[in-house]
Amino acid sequence: MKILFLVIFMISMIGVGIYSRNRVKSVSDFFLGGRNMGGWMSAFAYGTSYFSAVIFIGYAGGIGWKYGVSATWIGISNAIFGCLLAWIVLAKKTRDMTHKLDAHTMPEFFEKRYQSKGMKIVSALIIFIFLVPYTASVYKGLGYIFKSSFGISFELAIFLMALLTTIYLLLGGYVATAINDCIQGVIMLVGCILMVVYVVYNPVVGGLGEGLRALKELDLGLSMPFSDAQRRLSLLGLIFMTSFGVWGLPQMIHKFYAIKDDAAIKKGTIISTVFALVIGGCAYFTGSMGRLFFIENGAAVMPNANPDMIIPLMLEKTLPEALLGIIIVLMLSASMSTLSSLVLVSSSTISIDFIKGFISPQISEKKTMLIMKIFCGVFVGLSFVIAVFQPASIVYLMSLSWGVVSGMFLGPYVFGLWWKKTTKTGAWCGFIAGGLVIGGYLLLEKVGVLRVDLPIISSLAMIISVIVVPIVSLFGTQMDEVYVKGVFGEQEENIA
Repeated sequence: MKILFLVIFMISMIGVGIYSRNRVKSVSDFFLGGRNMGGWMSAFAYGTSYFSAVIFIGYAGGIGWKYGVSATWIGISNAIFGCLLAWIVLAKKTRDMTHKLDAHTMPEFFEKRYQSKGMKIVSALIIFIFLVPYTASVYKGLGYIFKSSFGISFELAIFLMALLTTIYLLLGGYVATAINDCIQGVIMLVGCILMVVYVVYNPVVGGLGEGLRALKELDLGLSMPFSDAQRRLSLLGLIFMTSFGVWGLPQMIHKFYAIKDDAAIKKGTIISTVFALVIGGCAYFTGSMGRLFFIENGAAVMPNANPDMIIPLMLEKTLPEALLGIIIVLMLSASMSTLSSLVLVSSSTISIDFIKGFISPQISEKKTMLIMKIFCGVFVGLSFVIAVFQPASIVYLMSLSWGVVSGMFLGPYVFGLWWKKTTKTGAWCGFIAGGLVIGGYLLLEKVGVLRVDLPIISSLAMIISVIVVPIVSLFGTQMDEVYVKGVFGEQEENIA
């Protein structure tokens, strides 16, 4: 039964890719769906890119084990701050300004908003390099669930998923991704609700009240709604990183570039928020019950000392085979959406921003699309290698990617959208400050001087970036007033 669900899922994905192939006639079609995506498709594209196998396996399992039911606040906060507030603050502004600037990527936005080709090149390289670990973390999540459920090797599972991602993405680009996201989003909603019901009413848990009582006996902090003081700071770091980190991630902002109009934005805001509340809340709550399934001699023992294996083994113990098949497809759905977004955005930075934008500006659109497709394959290959040979946990790999990319981009991007006085120097300092926080931490951690959870450092990098950009901008030389007014649409000005 599990294999049947899996085969149907894979065939449907490739089928959508083939169907979408005829709708992709230009770079804009391949990367942005012709900037004509409706509210439902944009909302599901955003939500399914947000939540991948990383949340269900690496995050929900390991974080639920550590924090208990208070981990559910991560999912709730993701819905409120990572979806609702992000759409309200960023969606319309992003769509309007990128249309005005004729910017297709985040590096292009930085170049045209701040009149800096250097910023475009640096941001393109940062995106390509540091989204690789994030993609690797998604592949690791898929590898663990396939190893647990099908008994196939970790490496083979990752290879097959990488191959599937490459095939359907190269066939249909963002159009195929968005259509698949709608299908996958429905699967995720149904699967998540069923997963919670089966876990809560499993005899090991015995219902919500009994489950909370059992967690309390293991560790009082696990049953507390706001965690205990010892774990509260690191929990807040996770909440901030996963909720506000998406504000600076190019694969998430990409959805706002492609959305059709203001009506679609209003619809997408509501749909993505509800979606995130259900998916995030269900995933983290399920993970909070993880310890109850691994009790030995009155104490919880983490399976194989690997937090990434908690959810796969837990679900294998809990769910009937048919439902387990649905849940596996759920995790595949979430992961494929995230992977396709990451690969699209990363390959575009090299083909559009670096090669066409810097090395060979006269290159044809046909060759640009070919290069983009080639780098889709290169990016997937690099991610596969890291997923197989990098022993770091899923949480670490994802935190590193989010910390570097959002830590450098959050301040320059948000202030660039909303504040006319934001300067090129301020944006550069935001880049540098965020990067130094993460780089300094990695160096100090390597020599054993600093031992702090990476999500806290990633959150700090984002906060520093947001603080540095306006301070430097206020005291630095302002950009050309006429140009800035054109950027913000206050007068007709050729700024593309």
